[in-house]
Order: sequence, then structure tokens, then C-alpha cells
Amino acid sequence: MTTKTARTEKATIRRGTNLPRMGDFNESVILDAIRRHPTGLSRVELAQATGLSAQTVSNITRRLLDQGVARESGKHNTGSGKPRTLLEIVPTSRYAAGVHLDPAVISCVLVDLLGTVVAQRSQRTPSGGDTDGIVADMAASVGALVAEAGVDTAAVLGLGIAAPGPIDAAAGWVVDPPELRGWGRYPLRDRLSEATGFPALLDKDVTAAVVAERWAGAATDSRNLLFFYLGTGSGMGLVVEDTVLRGVSGNAGEVGGLGAGFSTRTLVDEAIALGALGAEFTVLDPADAQRGLKRLAELAGEGEAQADGIVERLGIRIGRGVCAAATLLDVGTIVFGGPTWQVLADRLLMTIEPMVAQSPFVRATHPTTVLSTTLGENVAAVGAASLVLDRALSAQPRSLLLG
Repeated sequence: MTTKTARTEKATIRRGTNLPRMGDFNESVILDAIRRHPTGLSRVELAQATGLSAQTVSNITRRLLDQGVARESGKHNTGSGKPRTLLEIVPTSRYAAGVHLDPAVISCVLVDLLGTVVAQRSQRTPSGGDTDGIVADMAASVGALVAEAGVDTAAVLGLGIAAPGPIDAAAGWVVDPPELRGWGRYPLRDRLSEATGFPALLDKDVTAAVVAERWAGAATDSRNLLFFYLGTGSGMGLVVEDTVLRGVSGNAGEVGGLGAGFSTRTLVDEAIALGALGAEFTVLDPADAQRGLKRLAELAGEGEAQADGIVERLGIRIGRGVCAAATLLDVGTIVFGGPTWQVLADRLLMTIEPMVAQSPFVRATHPTTVLSTTLGENVAAVGAASLVLDRALSAQPRSLLLG
């Protein structure tokens, strides 16, 4: 949050939300500033960083201390005058749950206030389209995670849900996503909220992943970020000037015609057609593709020419796509993640990193950092939980006024 914004935003009419917020806009500014400095900030530093008055900072920090969300963590000697008292976040004061619905696997996580995973579980996505039964299983998994972690449900801010697009974010529906039979216009957000008792949010999986990177991943300090998600399908999450781009319907980031060439099923099918994999790896449902993908990665690692060529061509397609997007958006950081990426990361980076470094458009005016996510294959589930943290705790200027 810049000084100018913190000083000049005026909250006249608030937009409603089912998710609780910890406090007012200025409180969120303070909380976000403390969170982004793991070594702690003093009240003087908070006033300087946010542009708020010393009295406002003092009042807000007192409330955060009373709520148990922040704590005094030590002293900082500035060399003159008395040492300043540092403030830091209390990670275990609040939690958020996240669920990622993927055609191959359903992942559930519970994270603390800093986005650290405290409990997680995954299961193969059932085939057959029994959506209500699958939702009941999801809700049971969320409840079990909270119980296993010994967390009071009152400390759980809410439930985030990440799903493949297209989605209807306003209605909370998934809208006939590829390879998920029976999920056409299904009210996933409201059904899971009812089943768990937690207020819920629904967003695209790639959007959730980019929120996770900003909250707890490899790009917490990046204001301009591109996240390339590679799982059963693929997509790009986008951050410009510290704002996640969602588009008119919440479906920004689809890679369009490029997407078919990035899917796990397509890679395995290509490997079978070229003889790199045997017919026993034929994909019957999305979860089957992961088995073939792991074998393909092993063969490529062993130097088998056909397998290595398939992965090399995938890397070239991805490299071209992210270079074009990075140029269009002028981003300084590109992060890769997702279940398929985790399997092929080392080999793909061998191809993609030189393409980004040599792109005349990407490197013309600033360096571009290329990273793999630090959040593992469940980055979208962590992202789903991070959606809740972001909505409840981060300063969001656009939420202050009705459009």
C-alpha cells in the first residue's frame, strides 16, 4: 500500500461480503504491513510506511494486540533514544481452509495466518459425476483437518475453493469445466459453505495460485507477477501493480488455443503415439494421466530421445507463451507451479529460463526473475485458503466504494 493511497482513500459506503474482516481499511493496511516484514516493525516504522498518523497507528496496534492477532516481539535499537518495540503477526491466531477441485485430485489444506500449511490431505477425484457426494466428502475432509489440527472452528476465517474455469464467481458456480462431468453450473461455493458451516469464496485455480504466491510463496515482494499453472490443464495468473487481475467474469488467465498442448492427457497421448510410452499408459480418466506423466519424466531424465523431445517441445510452447505475456504486462517475476510442473520442473526450466533471458522484449528494460513455486503441488489449495486470508485481512481499496 502506497502512502498516497493510505492517506486519501475515504470509505463512504462499504460493499458487503459474507467473509468476516478483521477491521477497517486502515487496520488492514497496518496488518498487511506487519505481515510483510517477518522481522517485525515498530509503531514509528508503521507510521512512516503507511502515511497514517502516530495516534492512528497506536490505536490500531492496540486493537490488534487485544485481538491476539499481533504481539510485541522485542526491541529495536536505532542508535538514539530508547529502543523501539517491534510488532509481529501471531500466526496461530487465525486460520483458513482451502479446497482445490481438480479433474485428477481433490486437495484440502488448513493454513495459519501467514499461509503456512498446518494440515493437508488429498484424494483421487471420483469419476461418475456424483457432485453432491463429492461435496460431502470435501466437507468431511475440511472438518477432519480442523479437528486433527486442534483448531477452534471460531478461529477459522472461512473456506476458499479453487476450481478449473470457467466459473461464475458472482454466483459461486463452476460452469461445465473440461474433464469434470456433471459439474455444469453447479453451486459449489454455497453447497460447501452449507456443508462446512464456514463462509466461502470461489475462484479459478490459477487465480488462487497467484494469490498464494503473493501471500506465502516465492513472490511475496513482487508487485507485477505472472504465474503459469500446469496441472490437468493450464492457465496464467496475473498481478499488475499489486492487484490480481480477474477479468469481467473472473475467468482471466485462460491460455486459449495454447491450452490443449499443455494438458497432461495430451502429453501422455503424444508419448504413446510416438512409442515413448506403451499402451498400458492409455489415459482413461484425468487421474490416469499422472502415472504416465511420471514415467515420461523418468525416461526424459534418463536421456530417452523421444521422451526428452516431448518435454522439450512442451517447454518451448510454455516459454513462448510466458515471454509474450510477460512482455504484454511488463512483469518482473514469472513463477511456475502445479502438479504437472512439479514432475517436470527441472527439465522444463532448462528450456524456459534461456528463452526468457534471451527474449529482447522481456530483458530490454529490467531483469525478469524465473522461479518455481515454493508451495509444492498443492499450490492451488494453498491459494484457495489464501483467498480467504487476502479477503479478510488485506487492504483492498476497490472494496471501499460501490461502483
